[in-house]
Amino acid sequence: MDKSMMSYFIVLAVLALAPLCFSHKFQGGYLYPQFYDRSCPQVEQIVKSVVAQAVARDRRMAASLLRLHFHDCFVKGCDASLLLESNGNIISEKGSNTNRNSARGFEVIDEIKVAVEQACPHTVSCADILALAARDSTVIAGGPNWQVPLGRRDARGASIQGSNNDIPAPNNTFNTILTKFKRQGLDLVDLVALSGAHTIGNARCVSFRQRLYNQNRNGKPDFTLDRAYAYELRSQCPQSGGDQNLFFLDYATPFNFDNTYYKNILAYKGLLNSDQVLLTKNQESMQLVKQYAENMELFFDHFAKSMVKMGNISPLTGPKGEIRQYCRSINYY
Repeated sequence: MDKSMMSYFIVLAVLALAPLCFSHKFQGGYLYPQFYDRSCPQVEQIVKSVVAQAVARDRRMAASLLRLHFHDCFVKGCDASLLLESNGNIISEKGSNTNRNSARGFEVIDEIKVAVEQACPHTVSCADILALAARDSTVIAGGPNWQVPLGRRDARGASIQGSNNDIPAPNNTFNTILTKFKRQGLDLVDLVALSGAHTIGNARCVSFRQRLYNQNRNGKPDFTLDRAYAYELRSQCPQSGGDQNLFFLDYATPFNFDNTYYKNILAYKGLLNSDQVLLTKNQESMQLVKQYAENMELFFDHFAKSMVKMGNISPLTGPKGEIRQYCRSINYY
């Protein structure tokens, strides 16, 4: 074989392996940031623009859009199943215990989808829109940036059972939460880093009431909750009623994506039980909380890497799934 022919085969081999350098392979397909470079080069700018407008109208929306991506990925993978409405054989995940009366931002995803369809019809999945919106929401709130691997396709079904059982709940024990993360291929570092999303957003009174009044079923508040903070929370979260009253997950800097969440935990002012147990129930987790509280750069780095890892949970690729025309319903053509 002459040198020119040898060079030709070397180039072919390098090109074939190139995607492995920047992508994640699942179910026979690849996710990679350049997926829409030719088919819809303007998609990232469209998503960023609509998200920025939505957050300008409602500062809570950054946390809401970030949460949608979490709640989608933990059920059947990152496939936009969360966005489907009940219809025919589909029972919407929006009615699950973890999403009912709390999941929001669906109209913003609709707005993005309309704009993207106008620019690039039948090209960009709702699952990829969720992933991009989560990243852009984080950046707008002051958090880290990262390249989002793309190429997901949309599910043609939902799982309310998965939504009820697989998403970590505020009152779960540390071990239960860690088990739910490990089922998705995520580890303890991912758990502590991704919990940092609670540096923005709100929680309802019903999500933490037991910590104020009956944590161990003995009629007493949680001893790992700062007493003055508990007293303050009680004034707006009574023993009965007020279930939907909202409270900042990070009372100190509620709209800024920073590491104050971890500083609050160290001061025993984590709002949810699932926040505070990161300090009190596991040695390795406690060390990470302390490290993130001291070093925001480290937290940002770990959070970005864990978001990419979470965004790669069982995506549908290649011929699997579909590109929905409307995010709330499967295609009927």
